[in-house]
Amino acid sequence: MTERTMHGERGVGRPTGSGGLPAALERAWYRGGPLSTLLLPLSWLVCRVATLRRWLHGRGILGVRRFPVPVIVVGNLTVGGTGKTPLVIWLAHFLLAAGYRPGIVSRGYGGRARSYPQQVRPDSDPGVVGDEALLISRNTGCPMAVGPDRPAAVAALLAHNRCDVVISDDGLQHYRLARDVEIAVMDGTRRLGNGRCLPAGPLREPARRLEEVDLVVTSGGALQGEFPMTYRGETLVPLAGGEPLRIGAFMSREVHAVAGVGNPGRFFQALRDRGIRVMEHPFPDHHRYLASDLAFGDGRPVLMTEKDAVKCERFAVDNQWYLPVDAELAPAFGQRLLQLLNRIDGAQRDTTRTCSDREAGNGQ
Repeated sequence: MTERTMHGERGVGRPTGSGGLPAALERAWYRGGPLSTLLLPLSWLVCRVATLRRWLHGRGILGVRRFPVPVIVVGNLTVGGTGKTPLVIWLAHFLLAAGYRPGIVSRGYGGRARSYPQQVRPDSDPGVVGDEALLISRNTGCPMAVGPDRPAAVAALLAHNRCDVVISDDGLQHYRLARDVEIAVMDGTRRLGNGRCLPAGPLREPARRLEEVDLVVTSGGALQGEFPMTYRGETLVPLAGGEPLRIGAFMSREVHAVAGVGNPGRFFQALRDRGIRVMEHPFPDHHRYLASDLAFGDGRPVLMTEKDAVKCERFAVDNQWYLPVDAELAPAFGQRLLQLLNRIDGAQRDTTRTCSDREAGNGQ
């Protein structure tokens, strides 16, 4: 059963915003309202605790663990999806092409392993290692480890693999892990919302934290000093196997669109921009799908993100498709990243390669 909205059709019975947030809270964050004002005292407390915690780690009062290879941390200031996973995949391919041997660590959200850290392979169970981790592993082929303790995950990764640089997915606030490069990812449309910390706003830390990172990547609407990131996705892949189709084949057709990601609206709008008539079915981020979640009973095609697909392929049936997307960044971003890495003092790094080897690999 469905109800009509201004933007098409939306599944009934899901009173949530992006990634499962209560709709009223998300409206307060990005459109204003009295709810945000009521929550301001808690917001001030969160801001102060976050600032104090960062200061204590920075002064060494709380422990920080450093590793003998450069660590690149990719994260965001806001709750919800901003495009970190496509960027991590892009970074891995870029560093491989530049002559590095990257490894990747992540929290493994959505996974329920009995012990951590967990090594991730392309054939891992998403219910154990998490959907995003499996997606990253399949798309990069790089060594990867997941776990809530980021330093422990890095240690496990380096113990089993000859990596000379580590990418930490969604680790901006994990200050126990020392980092050499910080990359903040931002949604260019929603940006920082009302600029307030949780729960009055979407921020995990005060907005001024954005001024301290090395690089800011923005998906849509980048401002001066930010690096724009766009997405390319032209082909729909059948979950049950078979030949992919160009997305244009679904133009003017009515489909069920499923998204259990941080910002489902971005996926739904991307389909609409291609002329597809969308019936929305947003699920909470990292939702553990059942076959019944996709059984709409009307024969219409079911379209989903690649992150959803890794959890649905075990019960895939005909007429279910996913849309792989690739991040695209300007050459200036890659050049700046290499400059930052090359500035790291090689004498303090027990790497497996020399500086001259890296320069040869970079074609410099």
